[in-house]
Amino acid sequence: MDRQLDAYEPVVGASAISQLRQLAGDLKGARVVHVNSTKEGGGVAEILDWLIPLMNELGLETSWEVVKGEAPFYNVTKSFHNALQGNKVPLTRAMLDTYEATLAENALRLRPILEEADFVFIHDPQPAGLFDLCPNRKGIWVWRCHIDASHPQRKFWVYLKSLVSKYDASIFSMPEFAQSLPHPQFIIAPSIDPLSDKNCPLEDAEVLTTLYKLGIPTDLPILTQVSRFDYFKDPLGVIEAHKLVADSVGARLVLAGGGASDDPEGAAVLEEVREAANGDESVHILELPPDAHRTINALQRASALVIQKSTREGFGLTVTEALWKGKPVIGGNVGGIRQQVHNHHTGYLVNTPQGAALRIQEMLRDPARAGEMGRQGKKFVTENFLLNRHLREYLTLMLGIRRGLTNHLIAH
Repeated sequence: MDRQLDAYEPVVGASAISQLRQLAGDLKGARVVHVNSTKEGGGVAEILDWLIPLMNELGLETSWEVVKGEAPFYNVTKSFHNALQGNKVPLTRAMLDTYEATLAENALRLRPILEEADFVFIHDPQPAGLFDLCPNRKGIWVWRCHIDASHPQRKFWVYLKSLVSKYDASIFSMPEFAQSLPHPQFIIAPSIDPLSDKNCPLEDAEVLTTLYKLGIPTDLPILTQVSRFDYFKDPLGVIEAHKLVADSVGARLVLAGGGASDDPEGAAVLEEVREAANGDESVHILELPPDAHRTINALQRASALVIQKSTREGFGLTVTEALWKGKPVIGGNVGGIRQQVHNHHTGYLVNTPQGAALRIQEMLRDPARAGEMGRQGKKFVTENFLLNRHLREYLTLMLGIRRGLTNHLIAH
């Protein structure tokens, strides 16, 4: 991304951009490193893709590092992810050995960068163990959890807590996700880049051309869910909901997604989704590459409504994207989706395929009401979930932690 902050002024206003520049003034020259587990695929990578260059434009020397590992490492970290979201997953010493050995290898490469940084942001469980492997740290370390960790499996959380308790602070997406930790905790909701290929305005011709290339007719209303092929996204429940409304309201269902390099379960879930569709010509299953941003943009804009029927969800940026495009959303009644989908105002929250089917019928039979929900949704995202608010909160956090630690040292 090579856009500059001024390009966002028509969307967020001049005062919002001016505020960012003022906040960054006292941080100019600070060395900042973000670490996660993949450069593409998933919401964390998408956020870092715009956050890093904008921090650099504001005068912070910011870089993005990625931990690397073999398949066994990603199998273990996927288990961590599932367990933090409440699944019962076995935890063995062999799994921890794999995790710790892989991070030790990464630390040899990353230690010079991380130990010299003024601020280090470690995203999610995959790189969390790097803290102890960088004994000569000079900066402030923050653990950023993007996962719904409200009800984690205890033994996994006990282990992870032993790693992240040592950080200077932690960030969660919602108050409900925060855990008992012996340091300051901050709430920062994710956000979208309104000028990115995934969210920028598109001409109708491009939307129609995209549908044609994907083999999706426009004879019926289109229902779309965009997400990784992941059990927590409940694509099987979405197919069931679609089948329940097939006889009463005609519609086409698009399940569009792909995988991420740190998610080894995607292929198995995709195969189950294809089996569940069972050759139904009204169900379109699209395996998209990580850079298919304009394709996703076109699919969401072509949709009568967007679905995100997750059973666990840290936030759900696909919900934000859909609302930004003026589309009402039927979302799972979980996690960060609750922050965005307000029942009867920006869409509907549902708990079951049957509930989703009922709301699909309602919306398709009352397009005027659906349109009003979409307008409310776009207004809500504009006020709460665009990147300027997100960046402002990061800068404020950095200033606050640095001043707080300085005051603590002076007092002692």
